Amino acid sequence: MTTPTIPALSVLAAAIAGLAAPQAMAADDSCQPVRFAEVGWTDITATTALTTEVLKAMGYETRIDTVSVPIAYSGMKNDDFDVFLGNWMPSMASISDPYVEQGDVDRLGANLEGAKYTLAVPQYVYDAGVTSVADLDEHADKFNSELHGIEAGNDGNELIQQMIDDDAFGLGDWSLIDSSEAGMLAELRARVPDETWMVFLGWEPHPMNTNFDMAYLEGADDYFGPDLGGATVYTNTRAGYTDACPNVGALLNNLSFTLEMENQLMGTIMDDGTAPDEAARDYLKANPALLASWLEGVETADGEPALEVVKAELGVE
Repeated sequence: MTTPTIPALSVLAAAIAGLAAPQAMAADDSCQPVRFAEVGWTDITATTALTTEVLKAMGYETRIDTVSVPIAYSGMKNDDFDVFLGNWMPSMASISDPYVEQGDVDRLGANLEGAKYTLAVPQYVYDAGVTSVADLDEHADKFNSELHGIEAGNDGNELIQQMIDDDAFGLGDWSLIDSSEAGMLAELRARVPDETWMVFLGWEPHPMNTNFDMAYLEGADDYFGPDLGGATVYTNTRAGYTDACPNVGALLNNLSFTLEMENQLMGTIMDDGTAPDEAARDYLKANPALLASWLEGVETADGEPALEVVKAELGVE
């Protein structure tokens, strides 16, 4: 058997490289577009807008679909979505944990800490003596025995419904009012001038905390968790996504938001009527230090170091 010469080996290596190149390109193509599930909550709208604006500046296509929380998780399982930035824990555990435990969804690191999520009332109701969920049923007539939630299927609504089903705090004959974030807050806004009573699903970060004089109710720890539903928000992906798309995965693992950041962005979107993508770009221009931490070890879709490219694309000085 004749031993190949060095030139022959070089030709062979080149041929192997040529065969490998299309495979690498195909792997890159499989990460386009980056598909986000978004659930109609302004905080997740804001963080999704921030992330997609960075990805677009990196040269990635993105797609955002607004769906319910259960559809977001079934969609990640079924390869309809790649990323969901709104895994509020522990309140969302009953929905998200089965997908994570069965290996259909990956839970990455926390992207927000210090959030809260539980039932709330206007301050005038709190000042009248309703400071705990245990006080609600005593004043059922003033509340019309209604607990106001957001969209049907949301984890917060499910927790409220569980309280009703358990007849917790005497709420067994109360009704859950399904609505939406915007619809619930519109109802609250209509009631405040006349100081009409209302109990509703509240959370922070959200501009409701500055737009309304409101207070959170104690006592629902068994349902929403301690510390007024104290929450940590995690980034989720479809199973194996960060292995298949490690560059996007590096960005997702670097993402970190703050209450102040989200409150500001949400206010710009909700109160000022600014489009989410425009609000996100403006925020990134005003806070360029974020990009340095988010883009550490991250490349563009073309394989260049991402930071300077993204800054140039966004007009960040």
